[in-house]
Amino acid sequence: MKRIVYLALLVVCVAVLPQRQALAQNVEGEQLFTLKSGRVSMVINATKGGKILSLKYQDKEVLSQSRWPESFGSTFWTSPQKEWNWPPVPEFDKHPYRVKDQRQDRLVLSSHVSERLGLSVGKVFQVEYPSMGGKGIDPNFTITYSIKNEGSEPRSVAPWEITRVPNGDGLIFFQAPVDSIWPAGLMTFESAHGAAWYKTDEAEQNRKVNADGMGWLAYCADGLLLVKDFDNLQAGQPAPGEAEVQVYVNRGKTYIELESQGAYKLLQPGEELRWRVRWYLVPVSDATQPSEELMEIVNSMIQ
Repeated sequence: MKRIVYLALLVVCVAVLPQRQALAQNVEGEQLFTLKSGRVSMVINATKGGKILSLKYQDKEVLSQSRWPESFGSTFWTSPQKEWNWPPVPEFDKHPYRVKDQRQDRLVLSSHVSERLGLSVGKVFQVEYPSMGGKGIDPNFTITYSIKNEGSEPRSVAPWEITRVPNGDGLIFFQAPVDSIWPAGLMTFESAHGAAWYKTDEAEQNRKVNADGMGWLAYCADGLLLVKDFDNLQAGQPAPGEAEVQVYVNRGKTYIELESQGAYKLLQPGEELRWRVRWYLVPVSDATQPSEELMEIVNSMIQ
């Protein structure tokens, strides 16, 4: 009888523990890596910009899967944008990244040096495991980005994560006064439960807003809640003309960018900055309106 109980407990424990494996595969010449944390999986393409191509809870995808350029997955840029304008710096956004370390639950990538900016980018993807006795919700993954000054002159720069999601029937929310979001009136935000809420909609023009948030940004759609947790910036810390939290909505009903930025820092030659973002993806009841329940879930993550 004791053996039966022991085996039952073992099965339960194995079922809830994250899978400790990083699966590598080559698809049409592209080097893809899959990290898994319980029921959540993340796919990274090292060949094309070290982008996150997919983030799924079981078989349900939360990231945009559009195939148009600059419309899918999650990427990383340097800020401010005025330093490179458009298109994104190819060494950071599209060119191959070197695989520096691959373990069961960790992937380390590095870009080539941008000749234009004299900077290089690093990305460390880490699977997180549930803490014993913790009261909150643990992240599925932690991503640590780095920017290194590879040039011979000091250079100021900030980190910038851009995550694209479908523009379906969903909610985007973060902690900031609605009247502080700029440009004012460009998108309709509602103040509720201590946060600013935007219900996804459709328009003929591209729109982008900026806000001084409180270190997190959330998206809820199709029964999934994605939360990104990062450093809360103080006044004067964002790059010139930029902001801690940004939301870009593409024209029509195509995709939305959830954007967050770290502190603007002066890097001496050879100096490097690091910036960490924690990713959470959990199932929730379908929600198309602001709710106290969603805020309670977010608060249990960022406590």
